[in-house]
Amino acid sequence: MIAVIDYGAGNLRSVYNALRYLGAEVLIAQSPQDLGSARKMVLPGVGAFGAGMAALHESGFVEPIQKQARAGMPVLGICLGMQYLFETSDEMGTHEGLGLLPGRVTRFPETTPLVPHIGWNQLHIQQPHPLLTEIPDGTYAYFVHSYYVEPGEPSDILARTDFDINYASVVGRDTILGIQCHPEKSQTAGLRILQNFVEWTP
Repeated sequence: MIAVIDYGAGNLRSVYNALRYLGAEVLIAQSPQDLGSARKMVLPGVGAFGAGMAALHESGFVEPIQKQARAGMPVLGICLGMQYLFETSDEMGTHEGLGLLPGRVTRFPETTPLVPHIGWNQLHIQQPHPLLTEIPDGTYAYFVHSYYVEPGEPSDILARTDFDINYASVVGRDTILGIQCHPEKSQTAGLRILQNFVEWTP
């Protein structure tokens, strides 16, 4: 059972549909209690970091997500959901994240052209990981974001993407994984990434 966390601020329906298409057993978790029957979690997200974290707090998900992730339940953060995994973000103020991975979220430099980063770009693999099985170096995926992650530990970076700067676009440590692009909108490659997460047995 994979729980797709519904905190009122995520693009969960497209992620849910993609996982169901792949044959996964999926639950939309509308309360922290729903995580009790899950074996894995998916944390989607769109919008602003501060508002999203506030919604996670208000719905009571923050501590249960932290507890389950630290106990070894696999979690996949998607787009803003990946950014939540880190310690802080400076998007419209300073906001605390889930603190599951060291690092911060910050905006692309003012000199970066065409922010937000919208459209297809490449994943440059930095190290092998089951999440990236059969994903060749240079694979294209679909992105929509103005902020990016600066991991505190380079060893947590699984893939990078070039958008004026070379930033971390896939991260992972133990059972905690994050991907900045939208796999549910990235056609065959995105479905393969989601399938890898479904099949992964840490």
